Amino acid sequence: MYRISKEFHFSASHQLKGLPEDHQCARLHGHNYIVVIELASTELNAHGFVRDYLDLAPLKRYIDDTLDHRHLNDILGDDGVTAERMAKHFYDWAHARWPEVSAAKVSETPKTWAEFRP
Repeated sequence: MYRISKEFHFSASHQLKGLPEDHQCARLHGHNYIVVIELASTELNAHGFVRDYLDLAPLKRYIDDTLDHRHLNDILGDDGVTAERMAKHFYDWAHARWPEVSAAKVSETPKTWAEFRP
């Protein structure tokens, strides 16, 4: 199996409602997010690629135009915008466009990652 991945960055705020008042994530706060999209294939195309990285430009545009420097609860319509749910959101968004997408990962901090892989 061939696997490739591409990393994207954006900054945004969110708030996790329903947590205890003293939980740090219950307060409005922000992160410098990292999103990694993985694509996999048993075959390479005529150019020797799983997929050309340039084909992933729509994801960068989506992130820049829709999510960057926004409040994610408003954009994603949920009071539980966790990294886990965001990983699933990015997987669904990307897989609908590129069938080779095999996973999506989201980092909120340099030491934490959430991944969705069907």
